[in-house]
Amino acid sequence: MKTLIINTHPDFSNENHFSKRMEGMFLKLYYDQFPGQDVDILNLYDEEIPQITNEQLLGIWNKQVAGITLSAEEQRVFELNQKLLAQFKEHHRIVIVAPVHNFNVTSKMKDYIDNVLVARQTFRYTAEGSVGLMTDDYRVMLLQASGSVYTNDDRYTPLEFQRTYLQAMFKEMMGFDEFSIVRLEGTQTSGVDVEEATEAARRDLEVEFGKFYK
Repeated sequence: MKTLIINTHPDFSNENHFSKRMEGMFLKLYYDQFPGQDVDILNLYDEEIPQITNEQLLGIWNKQVAGITLSAEEQRVFELNQKLLAQFKEHHRIVIVAPVHNFNVTSKMKDYIDNVLVARQTFRYTAEGSVGLMTDDYRVMLLQASGSVYTNDDRYTPLEFQRTYLQAMFKEMMGFDEFSIVRLEGTQTSGVDVEEATEAARRDLEVEFGKFYK
């Protein structure tokens, strides 16, 4: 089962970040469970991710619709887009390693979604609405680290836009069979014991990991 880890943190190599610690937890479980196998890791802030701008994806799509030949630079950007899309589709297990930035995904993660949420590739439009095409036992797990706590049913709970956005895009739009989340939360919240929160995340991950590869 091919697994792709997408690290969305700008400072993706810093082992002190809690999302990076969660990535390490996942990898330990993976290598213990599947010795000799490997995962693919995509650090978004170490890659060129095409954007929806007139100079990049938007301009490319408009030219393709109009039957206009792409420039050499536009062709290069389009090939980057196609490579990301192909990589995404060939992995049936997607793990998103993510901090919460201003209650939402990081900017590069939004750019990445714009490259893989593509009509006739990962979903299609019908008269009754859109239908997901990623239905062949595709599963996604969000490993989310946050300074705030989003599970106390208080003012922060409805502000967990990263989780709601990604769940909608992967499960509702693209048709993934399962969306799961493991939270390491409250790392900047007064009264939260960070070590206890980390251990709770580790326990939750062990449970979700078993379901992920079931």
